[in-house]
Amino acid sequence: MTEAKLVKGCISKNRECQKLLYEKYKTAMFTLAYRLCGDFSEAEDVLQEAFLEVFSGIKNFRMKSTLGAWIKVIVSRKAINKYRKRVIFEELDSLAAEKEIVWDKQYDGELLQKALLMLPEGFRTVIVLYEIEGYKHHEISEMLGIAVGTSKSQLYHGKKKLKELVLKLDGTQG
Repeated sequence: MTEAKLVKGCISKNRECQKLLYEKYKTAMFTLAYRLCGDFSEAEDVLQEAFLEVFSGIKNFRMKSTLGAWIKVIVSRKAINKYRKRVIFEELDSLAAEKEIVWDKQYDGELLQKALLMLPEGFRTVIVLYEIEGYKHHEISEMLGIAVGTSKSQLYHGKKKLKELVLKLDGTQG
C-alpha cells in the first residue's frame, strides 16, 4: 500500500490502515522514545500517546515530508515533554564544544546503547537528537527551549562522557 493510500485510509478511520501504519512504524518510534526517555514503560507511554496524536491529527499531514519523519517529530516532542521538567541542562564550557571527540575504534551497538542509557538525561537527549536522529542544533534548541550554545556544549560534554562510559564498560579503562 502506498503512503498516500495509507494516509487516506487513516484519515477515514479505516482500522486496517491504522494497524498497518502502527505496525510499520512502531519499532523505530519505540526505539526513539526509549533512547530519549531511557525507560521502557515511559517509552511505551510516549509511543501510545504519540500514535493517538498521529491518528487524530493525520488529517493535517500535508505530505511535505515522509510519514515516518512526521511521526518521528511527534514522538520526539512527546518524549521530551514527558520529562522536560526533570531534565537539567548544566551550564558547561561552550568553547570546548568546538573540539572534536575522537574514537579510537569501532564499538558494538549494544555497548554504545548501554553507555548511552547511563548518561545524564540532558546529554543523552541532545546526543540522540543530533547524532542519531539528525536534528540540527537550532532545531534542538527550539524543541528543548535551550540556547543553541547549550545544545552544542551538551553534545560535546555528552560525547566526552559517553566515550568514558564506553571505555569503562569495554574494560579498556579504569
